[in-house]
Amino acid sequence: MSTEPSLKIAYSPCPNDTFVFDAWAHGRVPGAPGLDVTFADIDITNGMAERGEFDVLKVSYAVLPWVLEEYALLPCGGALGRGCGPLVLTREAGVDLTGKTVAVPSEKSTAYLLFRLWAADVLPGGVGEVVVMPFHEIMPAVRDGKVDAGLVIHEARFTYQNYGLHCLADMGRHWESTTGLPIPLGAIIAKRSLGEDTLRLLAESARTSVRLAWDDPEASRPYVLEHAQEMDPAVAERHIGLYVNEFTADLGEDGYAAVRGLLTRAAAEGLVPPLGRDALEFVRD
Repeated sequence: MSTEPSLKIAYSPCPNDTFVFDAWAHGRVPGAPGLDVTFADIDITNGMAERGEFDVLKVSYAVLPWVLEEYALLPCGGALGRGCGPLVLTREAGVDLTGKTVAVPSEKSTAYLLFRLWAADVLPGGVGEVVVMPFHEIMPAVRDGKVDAGLVIHEARFTYQNYGLHCLADMGRHWESTTGLPIPLGAIIAKRSLGEDTLRLLAESARTSVRLAWDDPEASRPYVLEHAQEMDPAVAERHIGLYVNEFTADLGEDGYAAVRGLLTRAAAEGLVPPLGRDALEFVRD
């Protein structure tokens, strides 16, 4: 590990993040900067980014229009994919959500943007009240009738049946069918003030870390399960398989098109500020 001062980084305790960052966080990426890790759910890291509190952060793609002046989007380390979008859950199948109350984990999340874009297409009357609540409270609130529906992410795809709930709609399926693009979920950003050389090193370190995790998945297992909040190990593995993929190693053309497409559509609906022309640009040689 480098002897340079550690960079302050915040990412979630979710299995995909701990899998990606395990090798780097434990000094197994040659030449990588040291990391001073803070664990926080993504709605918290979104706020950290808006306040400029950390050097490197995992955030929702939805928050980028507010933070890209201070932070650069790294072309790797994040979460995009197919078949892994947020779900709208209800107690009864086939509910009409027009005018109904929907719980969401954050209003500055990719899940929320995908939900609002879906609602604009399929609910001409619009939903009623949107209530923000912690992610882990959403499924119990739907089950107990405190809200009419809930927008859920991550491992809830695999566990919502345990609450007796129904999947009303898959936001990712709607996005993919209307755009043909992968679903942009979480991004890795770093402060532009670190300088171009450091930003390039961070990107290469993230790529190396995920490749090391792929090469030896067992090495990351203790770190993943330590922070997986008592998640079943089989669910953690499915979670990693869904959210860590080729886009994690490199956004590529389709990845950038997906991010730009999401934020452009969201801006057209008045959900986020419009992006500047070069806002997503990473440092270039």
